[in-house]
Amino acid sequence: MYRYFPTNYAWNLSVNLALEMGARIGEIEEMCAPLLEASRQPDASGTQAFRDTWSKMADKLCSLAQEDESLGRLLSAGEKYNRAAIYYATCERLQAHDAPTRGALYKQFLDSFARGIELSKENCERVEIPYEGHSISGLFVRANGSAGPTPVLLQVNGLDSTKEMKYRVGLPAWLAKRGISSLIIDQPGTGEALRLHGLTARFDSEHWASRVVDYLETRSDVDAQRIGMEGISLGGYYCPRAVAFEPRFACGVVWGANHDWRDVQKRRLEKEGNFPVPHYWGHVCWVWGAGNIEEFMAIAENVHLDGVLDRIKVPFLVTHGEKDSQIPLKWAERTYEQLINSPKRELKIFTEREGGVQHSSFDNSANAGQFIADWVAENLGGFTA
Repeated sequence: MYRYFPTNYAWNLSVNLALEMGARIGEIEEMCAPLLEASRQPDASGTQAFRDTWSKMADKLCSLAQEDESLGRLLSAGEKYNRAAIYYATCERLQAHDAPTRGALYKQFLDSFARGIELSKENCERVEIPYEGHSISGLFVRANGSAGPTPVLLQVNGLDSTKEMKYRVGLPAWLAKRGISSLIIDQPGTGEALRLHGLTARFDSEHWASRVVDYLETRSDVDAQRIGMEGISLGGYYCPRAVAFEPRFACGVVWGANHDWRDVQKRRLEKEGNFPVPHYWGHVCWVWGAGNIEEFMAIAENVHLDGVLDRIKVPFLVTHGEKDSQIPLKWAERTYEQLINSPKRELKIFTEREGGVQHSSFDNSANAGQFIADWVAENLGGFTA
């Protein structure tokens, strides 16, 4: 794990995620150098300083991209918008949910991401899936060279990620090379669903996952018999729960297990483990629609997989970093142990040898992500060579 800030795990997590999404180290240095003292400050003042330096870099990249556009250099402009989106997303993610600037930052992020995708001519289609009078937004990435229906892997966020972040880390591109399409969504409690539609998280993830499968079954470029699901971080709870109760899924994968999130919250109240974002308790109350910590803890009592996993009767991969400082390794082992009816269950612990030892491999996603891509290809009918 790259530790730019000696005492601030949440900020180091953010820097590592930005690097995994495609940030440039020179720009990272320019943004982070003024922040060492701020990294030791309370959340409110510290995250404002982080926002100021990172959004300033994103603004500069957008200005440079506009200059490229004026010269007809659209591919170069697209690359700059893509990095601007990474930096907007990174600083927006760290703000308190009610920070005055958060909404504007999120709009800048969405706008620059969309412009970057368009000008870079990337294999990425925005989709809208009807849900509860609103919509679940997604990014559909087609398998490379596909001429007919292909397998697809539905990919879902954790507590504080977005579909664009998951797209940029690289799993959809690695899958596309292997003949597998991807649908990455902002499920309730994340991304656009939360920020633009007010759709908060729910423990019964099959409720929204089944609607997404309904949508995928309408697409002529999807093989409806080969739809898998993957979840990262808190998605390591959402995914197994959905696969257990939605029989149309053909396989499941967790990238960072989260078997008993209620216990993790109890430990965090006791100051155990690292927080993924500043303003943590305000953030989780926002995500889950709770008015206070007591209400949130009552909701969290439902967020566990005990008594659920024996319903899963399809291949399932459980992965975890051996040095995960957010979620103890024992929860990955518990998920694996309870997959008693899966015809092909596998537990993969990423070690120092492979890299990706931290939470959901944010410290080094390439080897871990391609291990997952290979497993998915082998179980959904793609290819690995």
